[in-house]
Amino acid sequence: MKSFTGSFIQECKMQLLAAKTEIMNRVRNSRQEFATLDKSGGDEADQTMALMAENDFLTSQARLKELLLEVEFALARIESGRYGICEETEETIETDRLKAIPWTRLSIEGAEIRESSRRRFAK
Repeated sequence: MKSFTGSFIQECKMQLLAAKTEIMNRVRNSRQEFATLDKSGGDEADQTMALMAENDFLTSQARLKELLLEVEFALARIESGRYGICEETEETIETDRLKAIPWTRLSIEGAEIRESSRRRFAK
């Protein structure tokens, strides 16, 4: 199993910290936008639109929370020395994959294994 250089790990850490900042900004901005919406009264159409806006807001917040957790877990893996190791195969994750998705937990092979087992158990 190959290991990564310190500069590569540092580059990934900087990407992760930038992603964390961007996610936090998106959370704050969407909360501010949602807070400014008029959610009171109106006719049925207005109430329906308000409910749809609330649903969109909650869905977006859930996705951002999940992504933020992945980024935090990746930062923790860097600190513990487990960054870049596939959770499925225990092999090193491809460098290009980590550059594209620095919070990934799986190598391409590991992702294929996990997807295959997910499909098998979904039947």
